[in-house]
Amino acid sequence: MTNQDNISLEHITSVLNKNGNPWEPEMNNLFSLSLNEKKNYLGAILPPNGSIISSISSTPFETTNIPKSYDLRNINGENFVTAVKFQKDCGSCIAFGAVSTVENTLMLQRNDPNLAIDLSEAHLFFCHGKDAGRDCSNGWWVENALIAFKDKGVVDEDCYRYDDGLARKDCSGLCSDANNRATKIAGFENLTGNPTKIKEWISSNKGAVCSTFDVYEDFYSYKSGVYKHLSGSLVGGHCVAIIGYDDNQGCWICKNSWDTSWGDQGFFQIAYGECNIENKENYGVY
Repeated sequence: MTNQDNISLEHITSVLNKNGNPWEPEMNNLFSLSLNEKKNYLGAILPPNGSIISSISSTPFETTNIPKSYDLRNINGENFVTAVKFQKDCGSCIAFGAVSTVENTLMLQRNDPNLAIDLSEAHLFFCHGKDAGRDCSNGWWVENALIAFKDKGVVDEDCYRYDDGLARKDCSGLCSDANNRATKIAGFENLTGNPTKIKEWISSNKGAVCSTFDVYEDFYSYKSGVYKHLSGSLVGGHCVAIIGYDDNQGCWICKNSWDTSWGDQGFFQIAYGECNIENKENYGVY
């Protein structure tokens, strides 16, 4: 497939103009890839026998005793979200969404925005994922990744760096004392299909929510604003961390794993009810 088979930025811009310009597109390194190449930057699949919950309204969800907006990057002026990373052309997004969610949860549990926590996506994906038969080409699902986080634990980044794992993809290269450097979670809670619970989880400072959603061609061109799918075909599933929400704009605030050069410095906003983001896999950890 060639780049000419892709939807054009001009077409996306035209459709956005006709729909009130809810978000702004741009030409970036990912959008310029072929459709087949774009698929390599995803990796979220439904669990065996999994199904999507029936569609819900895209209007803002009514909640009681929950703040109208919340952003884990700004809790009384403190940022409790770790830095955006880059999964590169490997379907390892589940590892990045899960690791980011756990890192954020640890920072909040210890009430320390300066906590030096950097866990290894490579360990989770190229070791635990590999044990489950998952790799860059076939992706993974959130629940099993979190089970591995709970039962086996994940080492720190210095023990097994992502670039090293990506080069080998076979779990070779772990540090010699890996068994003593693993971080485990106590458990996780399924919040799928319940946007009110997702908001309650985030606004009560329990942590971010590991979430999956459908990705369409136009999403790759996102720069800013509240994303709504308006043009282009379905490319696949993706995993991110929901780090906040805003009822005034009717959107979730999410951290992606496509580096800081994509989107709003690696973050994006997506409208409530859009792309099944509440309806596939949504988990909070503890």
